[in-house]
Parts: sequence; structure tokens; C-alpha cells
Amino acid sequence: MADFRGRVVTNDELQQFRQQLARYEDHQLGIFYKYFRDDLHYIISSLDTQSVLRELNFRHCVSVEHYQAIKKQCGASVFAEMLVEDIQASGRDAVLGLWESLFALQNDHPHPNLLGVLDELSQTGHCLERNVMLDKCGPDLHPDLKACRLQHREDLLQKTQYLVEHRAPGLTTESQSFSITERYLDLIVVSSQHFRSRPQHELIVTGGIHEHYLQRAQSNLERISPNRLFRWCHRKRCVPQAVLVSGVPGVGKTTLMQKFVYDWANGNLYQRFAFVFSFKFRDLSNKEELSLAQMIVDEYPYLHSQLERILQNPKHLLFIFDGLDESKDQIDLKQNQLCTNPRSMQTVSAIVSSLVRQSLLPGCSVLITSRPTRLATVETSVFNRISEIMGFFPKEREKYFLHFFRDYTMGEKAFHYVRENGMLYTFCYIPSYCWIICTVLSMCFRAQRANSAQTVEFLPKTVTQLYASFISNILANHCQAGTIDKNFLISIGRMAEYGVNSRILSFTKEDLDGFSVDASSHLATSFVMESGQPPHVSYSFLHLTIQEFMAALGYYLDYSPEGLQKALEEAKSTEDGRGEIFLRFISGLSDSSTRSLLKPYVGDLSAPAAKHVISFLQKSIPNLNSQNPDNRKVLNVFACLTESRNKVLVSSSIGLNRQLDFRDFYLAPLDCTVLAFILESCRETELLDLGACFIQTEGLERISAALHTVTDVRLANNNLRDEDVQCIYSILTHPQCRIQRLSLRNNGLTELSCLPLALAVSENTSLRDLDLSKNKLAGEDFYKLLEVLSAPMCRIERLALQEAKLTPQYAASLLCLTNNPNLTHLNISSNFFGDAGYPHIKEFILIHPSLKEIRVGLNDFSEATEGNLQQLQTRRPDVAIIL
Repeated sequence: MADFRGRVVTNDELQQFRQQLARYEDHQLGIFYKYFRDDLHYIISSLDTQSVLRELNFRHCVSVEHYQAIKKQCGASVFAEMLVEDIQASGRDAVLGLWESLFALQNDHPHPNLLGVLDELSQTGHCLERNVMLDKCGPDLHPDLKACRLQHREDLLQKTQYLVEHRAPGLTTESQSFSITERYLDLIVVSSQHFRSRPQHELIVTGGIHEHYLQRAQSNLERISPNRLFRWCHRKRCVPQAVLVSGVPGVGKTTLMQKFVYDWANGNLYQRFAFVFSFKFRDLSNKEELSLAQMIVDEYPYLHSQLERILQNPKHLLFIFDGLDESKDQIDLKQNQLCTNPRSMQTVSAIVSSLVRQSLLPGCSVLITSRPTRLATVETSVFNRISEIMGFFPKEREKYFLHFFRDYTMGEKAFHYVRENGMLYTFCYIPSYCWIICTVLSMCFRAQRANSAQTVEFLPKTVTQLYASFISNILANHCQAGTIDKNFLISIGRMAEYGVNSRILSFTKEDLDGFSVDASSHLATSFVMESGQPPHVSYSFLHLTIQEFMAALGYYLDYSPEGLQKALEEAKSTEDGRGEIFLRFISGLSDSSTRSLLKPYVGDLSAPAAKHVISFLQKSIPNLNSQNPDNRKVLNVFACLTESRNKVLVSSSIGLNRQLDFRDFYLAPLDCTVLAFILESCRETELLDLGACFIQTEGLERISAALHTVTDVRLANNNLRDEDVQCIYSILTHPQCRIQRLSLRNNGLTELSCLPLALAVSENTSLRDLDLSKNKLAGEDFYKLLEVLSAPMCRIERLALQEAKLTPQYAASLLCLTNNPNLTHLNISSNFFGDAGYPHIKEFILIHPSLKEIRVGLNDFSEATEGNLQQLQTRRPDVAIIL
């Protein structure tokens, strides 16, 4: 992220910035403040609170104590919103003070959103008011064009005002639609250059980095709301005309585009564009050649009479092309054959490339969406801004469940179940995945209500069980009308596998015929959706993961040892990870209880196929004791074992490896869920090193259920925060806790962590070694932690408090540690005790009865004091005093 490194802001630059702002009148400052309000909320909530308040206090804008209390009580988001509103209400001087503070903060906090806002204000300040008003009111148009635009807006509003919640036939009577303003939920969109080579399945890798992206202040990634897509781009130093938005299947690309068009048509977004034209690559795929003018008129026939006039002002036009990955033809954005005439006959690839590269309608804007994997083969340097949709914020996940069930109690119950199941919850950043799981849980709950005397027999615990439940409910509906055609399921499974291996999401009628899939059958419409108009019709599965599940299911419906072995080997060897979900599904179906979900509709699934898969998994388990095991391959196998729910296999195969070392390897929350299952199956792991694995809140929660089974747990360098210590508390106070050594070294813990840590240590009976080094523990609550560590009954033998921000005032309190008869090793190096703290440290060394080693170096001691400490060695030869 070299583009976003900080720079040294000089006093001259600050003065120049101040003078620039001072030239604006109050109403202009008000316009800018409103324009940047959402950005300011996000930036202030992302930056270090103390730094922001320090700068504002220096300029006499706020009371530090007041807003510190707000932050502590209400959190970063509420704090930021209140601060921004209060400053605006305080008048011109406070507003100028905020801008100056932010300008100064870029020295130490070069957050890309901060740099982008300051850059936009500086670079476009002289014309920013005009641009804001243009986005609000739009350009002046000829009366005929105004009437045409009004008709166009009405047409787009009609097409975009409702979100359709598709349901597979048989699950409900019909699809339902809802107002987009009521049901649309915010998605995380960030700047990104992260496609190209993806060694993992895109759903898995995106789910993996999702939690990382949520750590906004640390991730140093630019968050881009829809109203920023065509605003000043700090990275490229321009107002972008070509924008790319990527995202995994089902994450909400099309819905985001629908909301974008709706907001434009409603007059709430980017009125600088007089006309917005939205197309789907899937619908364009069947057109060999056409002109841009024909493309527009085919989609919007009412524009025919005014099209010539519309195209005369390209800078007022926006073209949206949704679903690059659904185009049958390769779109070559670097091709040499570009066109300049909107009426010349060209391929879709030539038209799109010519628009993006500004040879056709120079000055126009273009917005394209695509799956990340398709972009590995596309020249993306032609885009001014590249963004990636990361899916739902955590709060939006819960809102989705509440919206789906329309019953608060039921929605809360469903969300709580999923929240407690890490395997299911991890993928809930994807809206379409939320839809599948809500669909399944709603059926489980309905079954429970229908038979209230019994509890729900089966709620999905793994992703495979979720999809098996989903498919079984589809098949249950068809069983009422007659028997299920097993051959159809085998055929559609083979077609699904062909699509997975060939990266095909959209199938033609020829594809279906080639695999003997009758598109007209009612059962077919339960699995695939039809789009387009005859004769140009295409078919796609309800979701990519359903396609991957059906591919796996086919091998249990029609077992062939040779075919299954070949499929397993090919899926395992794929370099881009496209076989990973398939492998997890085929592993999950080896579990008899999972297969039993489908038995009423298709009979017994192949037990020999299950044994074949288990044998394959057993042979695939890597040697964890090898010198450099491939951690990604290890976790992929672990994930398959987790889906199989085969604890006996895990215990017999992995249980022999008493040490698991993932140090310096990024672990996603899903990986942590997988590791929890492995640890629960083994039960006697001696060492789990998760140092520098970027374990965050969600990841820690996922693995916490099993950490108590490990003897030595290392969580150093993970940027854990005070709120995560409650999870640590639950681990240490587990009745069967085996942890003897715990390292929380170099995390983001402060004095707020001291009290829960004190309670945990006092209740735990196994812990002997505790490393709290390189955390900012100094504060009033630190004394409470020392009190527990000093108790005669405390079992801690090794205690590390290196670089804990301890000053001379804490030296006297350390003496109480002499009451702990078990303490043998103490590390208090790299603090700030200085010569003032020496007398207490000296006394501690001389009187502690069981001390064997103390590290006291780098504590601002004078040479004389260091000499005195060395001389103490003669008086306590049994204690190693390490400077």
C-alpha cells in the first residue's frame, strides 16, 4: 500500500491550507461539510481517538474529557457522528478547526479516506461547489431532452424500485418483491487490487479477508460508498471515468447496481449524468454484432427519437455493464480494434472496450461489475478506480435475518443459531448465502411449530448439511407430485461439475441438451433460473454454491470408483481453488447423518462412495511434523474433515501431531472454525501457535470453544483488543481448561483488560505461564491485576510484563508479587522505571523467596543503577538478573 504512505506536512503547507479554507464563505463551507459528512463520520471513527481530540483541543474546538466519555460509553461510530454534528453547530471557527486538525493528522495517520477527502478538497476546491450543485441538480438540458429524461427516469424507477426475493419453486408459492428503500442493506465496498492470482476459492478467500477489512483503522484500505465511485480518486489523482466493481457470486453486485440506478432515477445520486444506461452482459452475449445506438434502443426504445441529441454530450452519460463474468465471449479491454462511431456495427467486446478507453463517446463514464476470478484474465489497468464488494457489515447480517422472517423473535432466534455456528456464520457476509440459510431455518422452525411436542430433530451444523436441507426441501415438494427422477439429478450434477471445472455459470440450451437436462421440467426450474428471451435464453443455478453441491451429490447418486477418484484428484490439484467448495461438499456427504436428509427422496446415497472419500481424506492428511508444511493445504484438508464430522478419523490421524504451528500465517474466521473442530476431536494438543495470524474478534470467537483443550496457547501479535479479553476469560474459566501457558504478547490490550484478566487468573487452576508483554496495561486497573498475581494461592510461575508502559509509580506495587510463592521468572524489561524505581526493584530481588530469574533491562536506568543491579547478583547468586 505504498500509495497511501504518510508524508510530512509542513507548517507552510498547513498555513496554505488554512488560507485556502478561509477564502470560502460560510454557505460554501456548509455545502462542503454536508458533502463530506459521511466521509467525516467514517474517517473520525477510524482514526486514533486521542489524536483527533488532541488536535481539536489544540485549536480550542472541543472538550477532550466530554468526547472521551462519549467514545467509551457509545463506541466509535456514535462518537464520530456526535462530534461532526457538534462541530458544525459550533460555527465557522470550529469547522475550520476540524479541517485543519485532519490536515495535520495525515502526518501520523495517513488513512486513504482521509487523504482522499483532503486531496479532493484541495485539488477541486475552486470548482467543488459547482460540482456539488451539478450532482444535486444536473446539467441544463433542452426542453425535449428534459421530457425524454423524465420518461427515462420513470422507466428506470419502475424497473428498479422493487427487490425480488427469488424462491425456488416448492419452497413458497411465489417470489416476493419489496421496496428497495425498505429492504436494501449497506454493503462494504473497498478499494482493491487483490484479484489476479487467487490460490483459494473466491468465496473462501473473500470470507477470509472480510474480518480483516472490517478492522478499518488497521487495514489501511479505502472504503468507497456508492456516492464516491465517481468522485475524486486519490490513488489515480483524477475524477474517474472508468470504474470497476468486483465481488464474489451472490455478494450483491447486481443489487448494488440496481440501487445505484434507482437513486439516480429518484434524483438522489449523481445528477451530473443526464442519462444512465444499464445493461447485463448475460443479455448481450447472444448478439454477435450491433452498434452502441442499437444496444441503447433495444433496451430503451422510447429514446429512439432523441438518441442523436443525447449522444452529443458524452460527459453527461453513464453506461453500466453488469456481470462481466457472465459474458460468453472474452471481453478484451486492450484490443486494438476500437470504434469511434456509435452507429457502427461492432462486437460487444469492441463497444465496451471503446467506451472504457474513451475512443467512443470521449468523456462518458463507464461502470462494470465482475467476479474477481474473471478479472485475472482481464486488463484492468484501463480503469481509474477498482473496487471490491465485501458484502454485509455485521449489523446488516442481523438485519437481513429480521427482514427475511418478518417476525422479530423468529429472526433473532435464527440469527443467534447461525451466530453460534462459525461454519455457517462466516459465509453470511454474502446476501445470497443468507437467503439460503434463512430459507432452510424457516422450514426447520415451521416443522417445529407443526409438531410442537417434539424439538427440531435436525438443524444444519455444517455447510454441507445446510445445502442438503435446502435440496431436500425442494425434492420434498416434488415428491408430492410423483417420484423423483434420480437420473435427472445425476444429469444435472454432471452439468454442474462441467460448469465448476470450466468456470461456467451460464449455460445454453445446447449445454442442457448435451447433459440430457430437460429445461421444461418442473424439477429443472427448481435448480436453474432462465433468463433472456427466445431464442437467446441462458440458464444458471440459483447460486454457484448450489451448482457445486449438485456436482458433489452426483457422485453419491451414481458411484463410479474411477470417476470419483479422478474428480477428487482434479479438485485437489486446481491452482485457483475452484475445486475447494466441491471437495468440502463431497467430504460432507460422507457423513451418514447428512446423507440421511436426502434419503426420503432419492433413497440411500452410495455408502461405498462415502468410504472412498474417507479413504481419500485419510491419505490426504499432511505430515504436520514436516519441516515446512503448506498451511493452506493443511487447512483445506482440515476443512474437508470438519464437513465430514468424522471425529474418529481426525483423532486417529491428526491426534498423533501434538503441536500445531500456524505462526505468521493469516487465519480467516472460517479457518478458526475448522481448527476448533480439529482441536475438539483431538482433545490433547500440546501446542497451538497462532502468533501473527491476524486473529481478530470473530476468529477468536470461532476457535474459543476448543482452546481450553490445549496446553500451550500462543496468541501473540494478533491485534486483539480489550473487548476480546472477555473471550479469553471464558476460555481460562472453562471447567476443563488445560492451558498452562498463555501468550497475549504484543496485542492492543490496555488497562481495560486488566480486570477481566485478573478475574480469569483468580478462577483458573491450570495456568502457570502468562505473557502480557508489549500491551499498554498501565492504569488504575493494573493494580487489581497485580493484586491477583500476588495472592499466595496464585499458581503463576512465569510472568512477562515487558514493555507494558510501566512508570516508577508502579515499582512499589511490584513488591506485592513477593507474596506469590510460585513465581520464579519475571520479565519487566523495556518499561520506564528509571532510577526512581530502583529501590523497590532491589528490594523485590532481595526478598522474593522463590525467584530464579528477573529481566530488568532497558528501563531508563543510569550507568550507576545498572552497576548496582549487577552487584546484587553477588547477594542473590540463586537469581539470574538479566539487564
